[in-house]
Amino acid sequence: MSLTIYPAIDMRGGKCVRLLQGDYDKETVYGDSPFDMAKTFVEDGASWVHMVDLDGAKAGKPENDRYVIQATKQLNANIQIGGGIRTEEDIHFYLDAGVSRVIIGSVAISNPKFAIEMIKKYKERIVIGLDAKDGFVATNGWLNTSQATAVEVGKQFADVGCETFIFTDIATDGTLSGPNIIATVQLAQATGKEVIASGGVSSLADLKLINQAGIPGAIVGKAIYEGRFTVKEALEGGTFRAY
Repeated sequence: MSLTIYPAIDMRGGKCVRLLQGDYDKETVYGDSPFDMAKTFVEDGASWVHMVDLDGAKAGKPENDRYVIQATKQLNANIQIGGGIRTEEDIHFYLDAGVSRVIIGSVAISNPKFAIEMIKKYKERIVIGLDAKDGFVATNGWLNTSQATAVEVGKQFADVGCETFIFTDIATDGTLSGPNIIATVQLAQATGKEVIASGGVSSLADLKLINQAGIPGAIVGKAIYEGRFTVKEALEGGTFRAY
């Protein structure tokens, strides 16, 4: 089984940043241009780029959308975007601009009826992002933790047609401590759907473990920014693909 690699760009204040375990006070800036970073990833062979609007996640509305649209319009790649997407207007805005997939997270917890409507209307172009602390889904830029588990929420949306989930273990995100493969596989088994692993990837060996576990995709951020490996190096390994 091949593994799709999703190089990640987290945007805050128009810059490329990474947070440690979702903490806005523990930020590292890795670049001044989200578009230039996306361009580098695509030139390295990536056909998907994962973008997150951290300002939007906190504000509850898109804040760094211009960089997403620029990447969509100017790069030959699929873009998926999450963060601050709360309304159908937000979803339609991104999809109409050519974004391949829109990720909804917080609103799926606060307004599941709305999320279900969007899944049924836009089908595979809607991805549910499940970011978990100790198994429970966190919302609003990871500032709040709900009483629902990732598995419970995943099953709910799988039953109404969601085909793709992104699972992030907040405890591992930005730590380079290795991904939570067990929890990712558990979610995939519970939903019967595609689950993309996110958080903790530190090496090519981690990607191989994810691949061996049958997980179809991995989001990679800090490992690339810290020079552990490049997108090109991962793809040249022959095991992985970027599409």
